Amino acid sequence: MKEPCTDLHSETSETSASSADRSSSARSRRAGPRDSTASPLSARAAVPVMLVASGCSSDSGSGDDAQKEAATSSAQPSQSASEKAVQEAAYATLPKPCDALAKKTLADLVPKANKSGKAGASNESGTRGSCSWDSLDNNGVKGSQFRWLNVSLLRFDSDAARGEGNELAQEYYVKQVKDAQAVEGAKNARTQPVSGTGDEATAVRYDLKKKEGSFKQQTVVTRIENVVVTLDYNGAGLAGEKTPDAADLTKAAEKAAKETVAAVIAANQGDGTASESAAPSKEASKSASPSKSASKPASGSASKDASPSASASASASKKN
Repeated sequence: MKEPCTDLHSETSETSASSADRSSSARSRRAGPRDSTASPLSARAAVPVMLVASGCSSDSGSGDDAQKEAATSSAQPSQSASEKAVQEAAYATLPKPCDALAKKTLADLVPKANKSGKAGASNESGTRGSCSWDSLDNNGVKGSQFRWLNVSLLRFDSDAARGEGNELAQEYYVKQVKDAQAVEGAKNARTQPVSGTGDEATAVRYDLKKKEGSFKQQTVVTRIENVVVTLDYNGAGLAGEKTPDAADLTKAAEKAAKETVAAVIAANQGDGTASESAAPSKEASKSASPSKSASKPASGSASKDASPSASASASASKKN
């Protein structure tokens, strides 16, 4: 665009110079003094040069580019705002923890327990909750079989500042597994993945020696979307009773964890129950903030929940 303009400027300059030479020759042939009226004509001859130069001083394309840049800049804030949007959490509520397992399941895992269970003190409907059962099967002089079961549920909401609910749940899931692996005094620890339960699940088992006897502890941590289920189950043979088999306890704990996950799904479908006599709550999630859900575990860490009631164990010893 600018090169043709330069040639036009040069051509106009040459034309103006030729006109000036002819005017000079004409004046030299005239007789008498130089005519002062020739100056205005020379000034008019120079006008086209100035006009052409001013016409080439700006590029019409540069204005369009500036408008495009301004439009692009104005669009940036809206794009940034859309990038901050987070996906809504998959599950909006939780089942009642004490209703998450079927009566038959409870009869197998904790045969002598009160089937209604004991609800956790920090339960918040739809956001967090826990329930525990303990069973003492007294066999007289042969000793007693002790079982303890605890189910904890924690749900995470999506939050623009903290992230999506399933990502927050995944972080908590990893923490729960690490807590279960780091129990003080644990012996013969073993960690294994659990298939067919939620999006991811891990079972951690170990032996824990106490004054009442040798306890076999199983912790199964499961994540399904934005919900984390932590199930603790342990058993011990007290007062001379045989120590239960760890493999059998682990199998029972994995079954209960899978059943609890089904209860979470059923609670959010709003039609039917996950298992026999397990009627999950249909109450919508209350306005519990995500920060509270992440900061407080449903019923303490796995290491704390792994400890059965010392008084229950002691009472078993006294009876025998």
